[in-house]
Amino acid sequence: MSGVVTVTERGRELAFSFEDMNRFHGGGSPAGVATAFTVLQRAFSLLSPQDPPARRSVTIRTAFRGPGARDGFEAVTRAVSDDRFAVDRTLLRPDLGRLREDFVFAVSIGGSLVTLVLRDGFVTEEFIDLARTQHRTAAQEAQLDTLKAALAARILAAPAEELYDLA
Repeated sequence: MSGVVTVTERGRELAFSFEDMNRFHGGGSPAGVATAFTVLQRAFSLLSPQDPPARRSVTIRTAFRGPGARDGFEAVTRAVSDDRFAVDRTLLRPDLGRLREDFVFAVSIGGSLVTLVLRDGFVTEEFIDLARTQHRTAAQEAQLDTLKAALAARILAAPAEELYDLA
């Protein structure tokens, strides 16, 4: 993992590391937090390459329902609190296959928008199967925690520009 995600608020730069975002979240879904971290890195590099964007100018819509991503986006942008974040299932992309169909993120700053989709090769069948299992056993929860940590590590090991395609 490298770097931070930086925004401005009231004339000050605020820099957030993955660890900052994960601490805000509470640590239960590190893969979702890693996703939010890298989505913001990639989107900001495209939408505001010269300067960090104003914190409260960022709007996020996503098909992804995970609490780690939601909390990661909130920590940096306050988009959940300010009603600039939405889970929008119309963004679901079944054409990407079941491993990636939820990993769609529409990020806008002011009037500019990018839509990012996670590239193939990061999410595993086992992860999706367990994440979508209702009423998991304690052993399944432990295995899912292991898979979440492994996915977070894979996501954080790659540069943001190698993780997401423009949709």
